[in-house]
Order: sequence, then structure tokens, then C-alpha cells
Amino acid sequence: MKSVVDVHDVSFAYGDSPALEDVSLTVEKGDFLGLVGPNGSGKTTLLHVMLGLLEPDTGTVELFGQPVDSFDEGERIGYVSQKATDRGGTMPVTVRECVLMGRFAHVGHGRIGDEDRLITEDALETVGIADLADQQMNQLSGGQRQRAYIARALASEADLLALDEPTVGVDAESRDEFYRLLDSLNRSGITIILIEHDIGVVTDRAGRIACINTELYHHGDTESFVESNALSEAYGKTGEVVHHHH
Repeated sequence: MKSVVDVHDVSFAYGDSPALEDVSLTVEKGDFLGLVGPNGSGKTTLLHVMLGLLEPDTGTVELFGQPVDSFDEGERIGYVSQKATDRGGTMPVTVRECVLMGRFAHVGHGRIGDEDRLITEDALETVGIADLADQQMNQLSGGQRQRAYIARALASEADLLALDEPTVGVDAESRDEFYRLLDSLNRSGITIILIEHDIGVVTDRAGRIACINTELYHHGDTESFVESNALSEAYGKTGEVVHHHH
């Protein structure tokens, strides 16, 4: 079976500041991977490299078995960035129109048809915001906006959902509902990569954990992560390099 993401010996630096050093990991179909590490540890950089938004200095990345730089099936990836909750504030479109954009990759130069509208309504229903379909994006709360972006990814029939701190600024109750939604999407077969600063949430929800601070300190199932010293090593790194064999 082809993996969803394959990262092999990847390094990346911003000028003289290394963000990633020799990181290798594989995300299999159906994984729910939590990406954890201290602030500035390279989590978002790694996610951007995985999705082909940044080109690594060394190493290789494959998406769905293809080299990331020649991967052209963007509709298979739903990416919700850290700034998504802010960005919708300036979008002069309704929630339904935003979600319908997920169909554009499938339509090509054709016209949006009944099936596209049906898929859009299904996606709105799935994430629980069908009642907000006619509202403007800029009228939504942060949590509602996140759901709209996930609905758009579902409408595009994405196989991979990549989320960068999706619940920043979202209240606790909405956050719990949001994670229940992710659980059900994962159970339906969607692969999820999640960056989340709340370690408790990640260990409750994710089946696998990658813990990084420039280097990869752990990549494996959640239980082995909880039992390991990876967290204290990654968060307590004071400049010395700790080598691990995976």
C-alpha cells in the first residue's frame, strides 16, 4: 500500500537557522498523526515541506507515492492553516460559496452542476454548519470558520486533512465538538495530520505522534510516546544534540 506522505532525510533552514535536521517519517493511509514540539521547533515548517509548500534543502518528500514537486492532485489535500480563522474575516462570500470552491478542481473548465451542489450540501451537513450556509464567512466565529474550511476540503473529496493549530481562539466546548468531528472523519478513512500545542488533546485524539524540535525525537504510536522521554528531551533541549535510533 502506498503511504500518504513519505519524508526522507529532510533538512531545511531559514538562512543560518536550521528548522529541520535529517527528519524522516512516513504517514500511512488512515493515520491520525499529532505533530508536537515546543514553539519554534519546526512543526509548521515540517507540515509545509510535507505538503510541497516549502522545498527542503536536502532530502526527499513524496505525496501519495509521487515526488512532491510534481504532485498535481491538490484536491486530495485539505489544508487549514493557523491563520484560517482570521482570513475568513475578509472573505466576502457565503459559507456555501466557500465550501463549493472545493468542487472547482473536479469541475475543471466545466460548470458547477447538481452533483457538485449535492456534495457541497453533504459536506456542510457533515461538519454541522448546514444552518449557516447562507451566512457570510466574515460573520462566523473562529470555530465555525474552521468547520467551513474543513467542509471545503470534504467537498473536494480530500484524502488528507492537514491542520495547523486549528482551535486557536476557539472556546473549549466548540473545541471538543471540533475534535469529535475529526475523530469521525478519521474513522471514515480520511488521513489527518494535526499540529496542536495542547499535548493532552493530541494524546487523547491522535493514534500516532511525531515529536520534533528541529530533529525528530519520536515517531510512533501514542502509547509508546507517552511512555518515552521524547517530550522532556524535545522540550528541554538546551543546545546539546541527542541522537536517537528509530
